[in-house]
Amino acid sequence: MASVKQLLYDTMDDLEKKELKRFKSYLREDGNIKVSVLEKADATDTVDQMLDRFGPENAVKITLDILKKMNQNHLAEQLENKHTKVKKIRCAQTEVRVDLNTETVYLTEDWKLQKVLETHKMNMKKKIEHIFEGNKEDETDLKAVYTELFITEGDMKDVNHEHEILKIDDAFKNKKTQDKPIRCNNIFTELRKNNKKKSVLTKGIAGIGKTVSVHKFILDWTEGEANQDIHCVFLLPFREINLMTNEDFSLHELLLEFYPELKNLEKSKLYEEYKLVFIFDGLDESRLPLNFKSRSLNTIEKKASVDALFTSLVKGTLLPSSLVWVTSRPAAANQIPPRYVGLFTEVRGFTDQQKEEYFRKRITDENLSSKIISHIKTSRSLYIMCHIPVFCWITATVLQDILIENNAENISTTLTEMYIHFLLIQMNMKNQKYDEQEERDCTEHLQLNREMILKLAKLAFEQLKKENIVFYKEDLKACDIDASKDTEFTGMIAELFKREHRLHGAKVFCFVHLSVQEFLAAVHVFICYLNKNMQELQFFFDKPEENITLQELLQNAVNKAMESKRGHLDLFLRFLMGISLKSSQNLLTGLITHTEDTTESIRQTTKYIKQIQNYISDEASVNLFYCLLELKDHSLYEEIQSYLSSDEHTGRNLSSSMCTVLTYVLLMSEKVLDEFNPKRFTSSSSNYERLIPAVRCCRKALLCGCDLTDQSCESLSSALQSLNSVLRELDLSNNDLQDHGVKLLSDGLKSPNSKLEILRFSICNLTAQSCESLSSVLKSSNCVLKELDLSNNDLQDSGVMLLSEGLKSPNCQLEILR
Repeated sequence: MASVKQLLYDTMDDLEKKELKRFKSYLREDGNIKVSVLEKADATDTVDQMLDRFGPENAVKITLDILKKMNQNHLAEQLENKHTKVKKIRCAQTEVRVDLNTETVYLTEDWKLQKVLETHKMNMKKKIEHIFEGNKEDETDLKAVYTELFITEGDMKDVNHEHEILKIDDAFKNKKTQDKPIRCNNIFTELRKNNKKKSVLTKGIAGIGKTVSVHKFILDWTEGEANQDIHCVFLLPFREINLMTNEDFSLHELLLEFYPELKNLEKSKLYEEYKLVFIFDGLDESRLPLNFKSRSLNTIEKKASVDALFTSLVKGTLLPSSLVWVTSRPAAANQIPPRYVGLFTEVRGFTDQQKEEYFRKRITDENLSSKIISHIKTSRSLYIMCHIPVFCWITATVLQDILIENNAENISTTLTEMYIHFLLIQMNMKNQKYDEQEERDCTEHLQLNREMILKLAKLAFEQLKKENIVFYKEDLKACDIDASKDTEFTGMIAELFKREHRLHGAKVFCFVHLSVQEFLAAVHVFICYLNKNMQELQFFFDKPEENITLQELLQNAVNKAMESKRGHLDLFLRFLMGISLKSSQNLLTGLITHTEDTTESIRQTTKYIKQIQNYISDEASVNLFYCLLELKDHSLYEEIQSYLSSDEHTGRNLSSSMCTVLTYVLLMSEKVLDEFNPKRFTSSSSNYERLIPAVRCCRKALLCGCDLTDQSCESLSSALQSLNSVLRELDLSNNDLQDHGVKLLSDGLKSPNSKLEILRFSICNLTAQSCESLSSVLKSSNCVLKELDLSNNDLQDSGVMLLSEGLKSPNCQLEILR
């Protein structure tokens, strides 16, 4: 008896050329297959595409529906009859089972597979329905605290050239994509819509919510709320895969290592006919060679290295109909060649609205959550950092404790003080839980745990130097930590999993957040300095030094941090600065055996930072600005505020780094300028570019004659689309923007967030093509433009005709046109 594939081949062959073309047209609409895929497809290719995408049964159903729409009832009847016979014969020759709950009839093989998949789904749900915060006793229901994250579609350009820690405000980054938001449940819908490739790559900094997004995707799938066209999802974290690099597996054998419930399937139609999703979480933690040039696998039976299995799945040679999702920190994302990625997304954390939503979910006491939100808003640096979900958790933990337990009025606002309080809270929890100690003060808590904290701090620094965020028992042992005893209590370090298996019983560890590792690393370095343990400090010096002063240490740490292209020492540096303050040393009494007067060293360090501020990169200048705030030196901040508030000294010539910091101060403050003119601060074209993102913080931006180009319009467009943009008037006259610049700006003008009412393009080298872009803007229901100046441009009659179409639109609100 013919197979389903053969039945469909025969049916397509019976269609004439015109009818086949019409069939493919319906298939594009009903099956959502791209035009480019079907354009050159013959009858055989069309069937293969349908089987690959929908599976045999659904392919037959879609074919029958389309044939009936085409009035090819005779062909439809033939196909239906033959298909029914095939099913009857299969059922007659094979034992069948009936699911009494759903009244569904299954072949025995399918029945077994169905039961295995149900077990797998239940096991998956148990694995991911809780998230743990600090330690496994603090497990929280994922659905109870989950807050939708801001995830956007992006591209693969320059993914390895980003500063990891400084990605605090996207406005500052001159974002080139248009921030198209994507819900995590819809990523494969977007993939299928845009591309025939099978892989999605999602990047995001540590703690931003990549893993939580993956878990929410799986949870919704297991509960039947989304992606029900997917039959099976396999979550394969790289930190577990790292334990399997010394032997070869077939794909099925590899999956058995993670999911023993699949053991009875053997060679199953699961891999041949079902839609599968493989999720590889944490590419940045991978210790695989990731050799995409090696020979690819195309069969599930063949044994190979885990690296070969992974790269073959991503390339699409192994299980071509399956889908792959890979998550990574930015610096590691470039390890997958762009040609294999069908959709590139970025988790950008919480928007301002989502931050508040998180705190209200996390803290059920409404008065307390409101008080915490109000406090965070008073410190814009804390508020901006809260776009990182894990930082929200640390902030909530600290502020809850301070406000409830201590009823404090003057709450810490620097990062360092927040993390010292976090350490104290964890020690207090440990002593109450494990030691059953009576109430003690902070000093006693630190004294009781001093030995363990110092070991953890050493571990944090040693691993930070190697840029490792996950580590193993041998790494702990190198720092005299007994993995079987010492880590259960701290809440600062977490045992991520323990998988009992005949081959792989290893434990993997990491700190609860990368910033906790950086904080403890700074504690280690400062205590080494106090104890004159110079050997440990050689990391910061080219040659061995004796009797290093704090001033030398801090300045060399500044230089070392600036050498890092990815900024992996930036946050560590801020913590080291903050810990060196006398007030921080006092808070750490019990851990630190003696304090030191660091006033003069800090004065010299702040002086050094201000001196080099004019000669460093944009990213470094912002981090050093934060270092000054950690040192409680607000002079640079106040100086910048004076630039903004005074009109006495127009025509200043600020350095490029100072322009960067000025922009950053505007973005992190709540101050709204009535008017912003870059020429007040600099006369440099490149510095004008640095100041552009600040336009979102002003009502009127005067960018006339600022040597802007079409590329500048990308930043301006991003500013107009910002949720908190207040820009009402924008003068871009006398800049060589050209038609392309206007086209880029048009996307921002159509945004529902744009509040721009007055726009001037006089002498911008525009032609009729610009009028086409602006006409589409005037037709947009979101556009609120009331005044538009296009004078002194070569628009010609054709441009005016194009513009007239927009002026006729009922959505057009324009009152003045020049």
